[in-house]
Amino acid sequence: MESVPAVIVAIDGPSGTGKSSTSKAVAARLGLSYLDTGAQYRAITWWMVTNGIDVADPSEIAAVAGKPDIVSGTDPANPTITVDGVDVAGPIRTQEVTSEVSAVSAVPEVRARITELQRTIATDAEQGIVVEGRDIGTTVLPDADLKIFLTASAEARAARRSGELKNADVHATREALIKRDAADSSRKTSPLAKAGDAVEVDTTDLTLQQVIERVVGLVEEKRAAK
Repeated sequence: MESVPAVIVAIDGPSGTGKSSTSKAVAARLGLSYLDTGAQYRAITWWMVTNGIDVADPSEIAAVAGKPDIVSGTDPANPTITVDGVDVAGPIRTQEVTSEVSAVSAVPEVRARITELQRTIATDAEQGIVVEGRDIGTTVLPDADLKIFLTASAEARAARRSGELKNADVHATREALIKRDAADSSRKTSPLAKAGDAVEVDTTDLTLQQVIERVVGLVEEKRAAK
């Protein structure tokens, strides 16, 4: 059996567009590694909060950005994340971390540290990898083989996110998503943006399965062309 060429896939987009579910499913289907870069930013934010760092003070964040040891597992069926050897997969999803992650992520020293980590993981993935985030196609992996930008209406995203958060207030969730988008899109370092050569997929009216099929098709086309 001939070996399939390794392919690096960057999937970007705002919260609630189906990035994680799509990326994990595509990676599993095609035998690729998987990296949730948002989890890494959540992990470093969790570490800051847990260690009493003033997350309202960028200079304080910058001074300790290199301290935590963050390790990401890249198995799409079981993506793990640890900080200093502690499993933080649950703690990084708390509201406390969610409310601070944009501020911590905006600090250039944090982005430089995490970006370096992400590039190393992508380079080391022998079969190829699906990397999801907000600045993968533009900043982290500008030479990725395939770049995809997922979008969806704020209403659709809020409904999905509320479903994930079990009985959350859809209106409040929508406002929070819009606020997060604004923070991520306007930050000076590596803002949320669509790469010029990215394929945009609007997931508003698509089922998750339809989105997965569309992305799998794009990756297979790219592989065939290599």
